[in-house]
Amino acid sequence: MDILYLLIPLSAVLVLAIIGVFAWALHGGQFDDLDRHGEAILEPDPDPVDPSQGF
Repeated sequence: MDILYLLIPLSAVLVLAIIGVFAWALHGGQFDDLDRHGEAILEPDPDPVDPSQGF
């Protein structure tokens, strides 16, 4: 029973930390554009530069 006095507040702190990290990620724009990077792998690469031509 005594362990519950430790585990319940510890789990509450853990939940608050997870919510805080998720809110920080939302505010930082981590979830703004989920489709662009997934579709970028389907697009062809730009033409490679021929090193013999120089700049």
